[in-house]
Amino acid sequence: MKKIGFFEKFARYATTFTGSTAAFICAFLIIVTWLVTGPIFSFSDTWQLVINTGTTIITFLMVFLIQRAQNKDSKAIHLKLNELVASLKGPSNRLVDVEDLSEAELDLLSVYYKKLAMLSKTEKNLSVSHSIDEAEVLHKIKHGLTGKK
Repeated sequence: MKKIGFFEKFARYATTFTGSTAAFICAFLIIVTWLVTGPIFSFSDTWQLVINTGTTIITFLMVFLIQRAQNKDSKAIHLKLNELVASLKGPSNRLVDVEDLSEAELDLLSVYYKKLAMLSKTEKNLSVSHSIDEAEVLHKIKHGLTGKK
Protein backbone atom coordinates (compact mmCIF):
# COMPACT_ATOMS: atom_id res chain seq x y z
CA MET A 1 0.00 0.00 0.00
CA LYS A 2 1.10 3.53 -0.75
CA LYS A 3 2.06 5.79 2.13
CA ILE A 4 -0.67 8.30 2.95
CA GLY A 5 0.41 11.86 2.17
CA PHE A 6 0.03 14.97 4.30
CA PHE A 7 -2.98 16.34 2.41
CA GLU A 8 -4.83 13.04 2.57
CA LYS A 9 -4.20 12.80 6.33
CA PHE A 10 -5.33 16.39 6.78
CA ALA A 11 -8.44 15.88 4.64
CA ARG A 12 -9.35 12.72 6.55
CA TYR A 13 -8.91 14.49 9.89
CA ALA A 14 -10.86 17.56 8.71
CA THR A 15 -13.70 15.41 7.38
CA THR A 16 -13.88 13.44 10.62
CA PHE A 17 -13.69 16.53 12.79
CA THR A 18 -16.24 18.61 10.86
CA GLY A 19 -18.76 15.80 11.18
CA SER A 20 -18.34 15.62 14.95
CA THR A 21 -20.29 17.03 17.86
CA ALA A 22 -17.22 19.04 18.89
CA ALA A 23 -17.21 20.83 15.51
CA PHE A 24 -20.89 21.67 15.84
CA ILE A 25 -20.34 23.05 19.35
CA CYS A 26 -17.39 25.14 18.10
CA ALA A 27 -19.47 26.57 15.25
CA PHE A 28 -22.35 27.26 17.61
CA LEU A 29 -20.05 29.04 20.08
CA ILE A 30 -18.55 31.16 17.29
CA ILE A 31 -22.05 32.29 16.27
CA VAL A 32 -23.02 33.03 19.89
CA THR A 33 -19.79 35.00 20.40
CA TRP A 34 -20.43 36.93 17.21
CA LEU A 35 -24.00 37.72 18.32
CA VAL A 36 -22.89 38.80 21.80
CA THR A 37 -20.26 41.14 20.34
CA GLY A 38 -22.84 42.82 18.09
CA PRO A 39 -23.75 45.56 20.60
CA ILE A 40 -20.06 46.15 21.41
CA PHE A 41 -19.36 46.94 17.74
CA SER A 42 -22.72 48.71 17.25
CA PHE A 43 -23.79 46.04 14.77
CA SER A 44 -21.47 47.73 12.25
CA ASP A 45 -20.88 46.70 8.67
CA THR A 46 -17.44 45.39 9.66
CA TRP A 47 -19.01 43.26 12.39
CA GLN A 48 -21.38 41.72 9.81
CA LEU A 49 -18.59 41.34 7.28
CA VAL A 50 -16.55 39.23 9.72
CA ILE A 51 -19.19 36.49 9.96
CA ASN A 52 -20.14 36.71 6.29
CA THR A 53 -16.53 36.37 5.14
CA GLY A 54 -15.78 33.59 7.61
CA THR A 55 -18.81 31.50 6.70
CA THR A 56 -18.23 32.03 2.98
CA ILE A 57 -14.63 30.83 3.19
CA ILE A 58 -15.54 27.83 5.33
CA THR A 59 -18.45 26.90 3.04
CA PHE A 60 -16.25 27.18 -0.05
CA LEU A 61 -13.58 24.89 1.43
CA MET A 62 -16.13 22.43 2.82
CA VAL A 63 -17.72 21.91 -0.60
CA PHE A 64 -14.43 20.55 -1.93
CA LEU A 65 -13.69 18.58 1.23
CA ILE A 66 -17.13 16.93 1.18
CA GLN A 67 -16.85 16.17 -2.55
CA ARG A 68 -13.42 14.60 -2.01
CA ALA A 69 -14.74 12.41 0.80
CA GLN A 70 -17.76 11.42 -1.27
CA ASN A 71 -15.59 10.53 -4.29
CA LYS A 72 -13.32 8.38 -2.13
CA ASP A 73 -16.25 6.62 -0.44
CA SER A 74 -17.94 6.07 -3.80
CA LYS A 75 -14.78 4.57 -5.28
CA ALA A 76 -14.37 2.24 -2.28
CA ILE A 77 -18.00 1.10 -2.52
CA HIS A 78 -17.65 0.47 -6.27
CA LEU A 79 -14.51 -1.59 -5.69
CA LYS A 80 -16.26 -3.66 -3.02
CA LEU A 81 -19.27 -4.23 -5.26
CA ASN A 82 -17.01 -5.12 -8.19
CA GLU A 83 -15.30 -7.70 -5.98
CA LEU A 84 -18.67 -9.20 -5.03
CA VAL A 85 -19.93 -9.31 -8.62
CA ALA A 86 -16.65 -10.79 -9.88
CA SER A 87 -16.47 -13.45 -7.17
CA LEU A 88 -20.03 -14.78 -7.38
CA LYS A 89 -21.14 -17.39 -9.89
CA GLY A 90 -24.59 -15.97 -10.67
CA PRO A 91 -24.25 -12.24 -11.34
CA SER A 92 -23.18 -11.01 -14.75
CA ASN A 93 -19.61 -9.74 -14.87
CA ARG A 94 -20.81 -7.09 -17.31
CA LEU A 95 -21.59 -5.02 -14.22
CA VAL A 96 -17.97 -4.77 -13.09
CA ASP A 97 -16.92 -1.13 -13.59
CA VAL A 98 -20.45 -0.17 -14.65
CA GLU A 99 -19.81 3.30 -13.19
CA ASP A 100 -17.50 4.01 -16.15
CA LEU A 101 -20.32 3.64 -18.68
CA SER A 102 -21.91 6.63 -20.40
CA GLU A 103 -25.38 7.86 -19.47
CA ALA A 104 -26.82 6.24 -22.62
CA GLU A 105 -25.20 2.90 -21.75
CA LEU A 106 -26.52 3.12 -18.18
CA ASP A 107 -30.00 3.87 -19.52
CA LEU A 108 -29.78 0.80 -21.77
CA LEU A 109 -28.70 -1.35 -18.82
CA SER A 110 -31.59 0.06 -16.82
CA VAL A 111 -34.00 -1.14 -19.51
CA TYR A 112 -32.57 -4.66 -19.20
CA TYR A 113 -33.00 -4.65 -15.43
CA LYS A 114 -36.56 -3.40 -15.72
CA LYS A 115 -37.15 -6.34 -18.04
CA LEU A 116 -35.55 -8.65 -15.48
CA ALA A 117 -37.85 -7.24 -12.80
CA MET A 118 -40.87 -7.90 -15.01
CA LEU A 119 -39.73 -11.48 -15.66
CA SER A 120 -39.07 -12.09 -11.97
CA LYS A 121 -42.63 -11.07 -11.09
CA THR A 122 -43.80 -14.27 -12.75
CA GLU A 123 -41.54 -16.37 -10.52
CA LYS A 124 -42.52 -17.69 -7.11
CA ASN A 125 -38.94 -17.40 -5.89
CA LEU A 126 -37.21 -14.07 -6.62
CA SER A 127 -33.76 -15.64 -6.48
CA VAL A 128 -34.41 -17.93 -9.46
CA SER A 129 -32.82 -15.61 -12.06
CA HIS A 130 -29.41 -14.03 -11.71
CA SER A 131 -28.90 -12.19 -14.98
CA ILE A 132 -30.86 -10.95 -17.97
CA ASP A 133 -29.49 -13.72 -20.17
CA GLU A 134 -30.35 -16.42 -17.66
CA ALA A 135 -33.77 -14.90 -16.94
CA GLU A 136 -34.69 -14.80 -20.63
CA VAL A 137 -33.57 -18.41 -21.20
CA LEU A 138 -35.42 -19.66 -18.11
CA HIS A 139 -38.51 -17.69 -19.03
CA LYS A 140 -38.53 -19.14 -22.56
CA ILE A 141 -37.99 -22.69 -21.28
CA LYS A 142 -40.77 -22.39 -18.68
CA HIS A 143 -43.24 -20.99 -21.14
CA GLY A 144 -42.32 -23.21 -24.09
CA LEU A 145 -40.91 -20.36 -26.17
CA THR A 146 -37.58 -22.01 -27.07
CA GLY A 147 -38.50 -22.49 -30.70
CA LYS A 148 -38.43 -26.28 -30.36
CA LYS A 149 -41.62 -28.16 -31.21
